[in-house]
Amino acid sequence: MKLSPTLRRTIETALPGLTGLDWVPLTGGRTNHLWRVGDQVVKVFDGSQASPLFPNDDAAEVEALRCFGPLGLAPRLTGSGPGWIAYGFLSGSTWRSDPRPVAQMLFRLHSSRPSPLPSFRDLPSGSAALTRQARAILTECRGNLPGTEVASGEVGPCPEVVPVHSDIVPGNLIVGSGSVTAIDWQCPAIGDPTEDLATFLSPAMQWLYRGHVLTSDERIAFLAAYPDRQVVGRLQMLLPAYRLRMAAHCLWRAERGVPDYETALKLELSA
Repeated sequence: MKLSPTLRRTIETALPGLTGLDWVPLTGGRTNHLWRVGDQVVKVFDGSQASPLFPNDDAAEVEALRCFGPLGLAPRLTGSGPGWIAYGFLSGSTWRSDPRPVAQMLFRLHSSRPSPLPSFRDLPSGSAALTRQARAILTECRGNLPGTEVASGEVGPCPEVVPVHSDIVPGNLIVGSGSVTAIDWQCPAIGDPTEDLATFLSPAMQWLYRGHVLTSDERIAFLAAYPDRQVVGRLQMLLPAYRLRMAAHCLWRAERGVPDYETALKLELSA
């Protein structure tokens, strides 16, 4: 994306410290457009990239960074305006290996208990609600999946909802000094903590953002590093419903001209 001179002037007026600095495009994202400008990142949102599973809400990201930036779970917000935000650049690299710090960061997020809870969207919770959401996504697709029934028993709604990132993929995790910080908070929510665990474990998301799925050892290490065993047990029962929903998302994306989601769909269905 080429940044319009008008929008650049608007952002530099709001953040005078950026004036005269080079705007260096950042790669790796699939949804929005980012530049590094000095010690900050400027993000311009592309509303056309929202999907039924992953919204693209700039106002929600502003609220998330204000809430979780001071806790070290997100970057620190430095400015925002209609359709754009700026935040402090995080030194480090995107996550590639050792899932244990990711599990520990997610537990910190899920245990943060901000009061009042942020005004994020509410997520469907429980196997029946997740299956309904998957079927709703499929109504927007021309094709279908081999089956839309979940083999596991009924799992009820989460007894205690918490803030979740909801888009925990390798490209949204920055590793630095042994810790992990999440970026791209454009679709945060209030919901079941298993939501973030399931997204990280998704074969489709791992392949799309890392080039290969988690190994068996990585999956075991990730789940072992998440301290709440009740949440892990609940996740195991809900995984068939989460995988059905992710497969529906991949089909939705593939039908809208993103061909690598065809491979992602096959990986999700074969898990």
